[in-house]
Amino acid sequence: MAEAPPDLMARLDGLPMTPVLRRLIATVGLALFFDMFEIFMSGMLAAVMKERHGLGQTQTSAVIASVFVGMFVGVLVMGRVAHRVGRRRALLAAVAVYTLFSAAGAFSADVWMLIALRFLAGLGIGPVLPLADAYLGDLLPVRSRGRLTAWAYTAAFTGVPAVGLMARWLQPRQPLGLDGWRWLLLIGAAGGLCVLALRGRLVESPRWLASVGRVREAEAALARLEGGTPPVRSSARTVPTAPRAASPAAGARDEARLSPVHRRRVGMLAVFHLLQAFGGYGFGTMAPLVLAEKGYSIVHSLLFSAVTFLGYPLGSVLSVPLIERVQRKHLIVATSLAMAGSGMLFGFAGGETLIIVSGLAYTAVSNVFSNAYHVYQVEIFPTAYRVSAVSWTYSVSRICTAAMPFMMVPFLDAHGPGVLFVAVAVTLVLIAVDIGLLGPTTNGLALEEMNEALALPQSGSDSVAVLVRPRRGR
Repeated sequence: MAEAPPDLMARLDGLPMTPVLRRLIATVGLALFFDMFEIFMSGMLAAVMKERHGLGQTQTSAVIASVFVGMFVGVLVMGRVAHRVGRRRALLAAVAVYTLFSAAGAFSADVWMLIALRFLAGLGIGPVLPLADAYLGDLLPVRSRGRLTAWAYTAAFTGVPAVGLMARWLQPRQPLGLDGWRWLLLIGAAGGLCVLALRGRLVESPRWLASVGRVREAEAALARLEGGTPPVRSSARTVPTAPRAASPAAGARDEARLSPVHRRRVGMLAVFHLLQAFGGYGFGTMAPLVLAEKGYSIVHSLLFSAVTFLGYPLGSVLSVPLIERVQRKHLIVATSLAMAGSGMLFGFAGGETLIIVSGLAYTAVSNVFSNAYHVYQVEIFPTAYRVSAVSWTYSVSRICTAAMPFMMVPFLDAHGPGVLFVAVAVTLVLIAVDIGLLGPTTNGLALEEMNEALALPQSGSDSVAVLVRPRRGR
């Protein structure tokens, strides 16, 4: 494999904020917006279909779960594909898949056809988040990696109240003779088409290109990102470290080569994703059903859900000044505990005001939590394994989220909202323990400084020099 020029990674770490980079972040934010729109649509669809078609527990759960089962499969498949074709192509392929099947789902003849098409749409919906995380993690400069990713996710999470408000407005209407829920699916598909139309704004990751030996293309991609500005030189130092893997294209071999440190990080992140499926997505997908359980009509429950979902973009904005100032692992721990408290308050709330206030608090805090972990999970793995490690652990979240409605819907019917959110709170406390005890600190460190020296066992004479950022006082 051809070696990357010695200053390539340093130039990436000091990348200026050029118009090309701004447009790239905005396009990724748009892709994430419609991905969130699709994910949080599931709870809305289930609530509407349950009321209009009298669905039982199994069918209601299947409407929610179908997309998450598809997401689980899609994440596993696309994580490996991304090693071979690159971050950019894999991301666009995922968007194309969910665009096609969301549009098809709008014309479902019955609930089982809808469930099948939501599964197929999930094959594309699932990979978008981990691919976007790895893509942004590869590209963004070290000093603003967290802040710029948080801005992309702020754009993304406006999709959550958007789907709530659209569902509330469309539910009693039939524009052009189509039921409102069908329009939700068409809107999601139209958003995917917009992203595909803007694909020229997306530049392939120079880190990935260099890791597979395509050094000239990496230089060209980096020059485009720099927008013609002079390369940024940093006072970097050269240290001996282990050689990088010759090719990251073989996914299974990559994972086998992970160092003991990175294997422990995979385990830590797998536990995290297993638990955050209930705390992170449990609220968004269950909120309309929880409010219906409290006695509110479908119209009121959709309205309350839409209002509380405003906390998602508000929390994302709140994360921007925090995500670089507070160690990300500490931010994850603190917000998971805050979510546990506000979630229990929402579950036991009786009056409308308390429902809205506690729901807003939960969603706002959950997005500080979400933005922190989306940045954090890609920082703790080396370039060659970043997509596969994050995709594999993220797939745990998807399969747990798919199983979640089959557990939480009957649990809600049997025990009520209060006890349900006590159970959710337990998972959030366990997240705090997992990350607090096992997670490394990452703020202000270059990706190579955190990972590459640990990627493979040291081999004495085989060591090569790689460029890393100098350590500052911490």
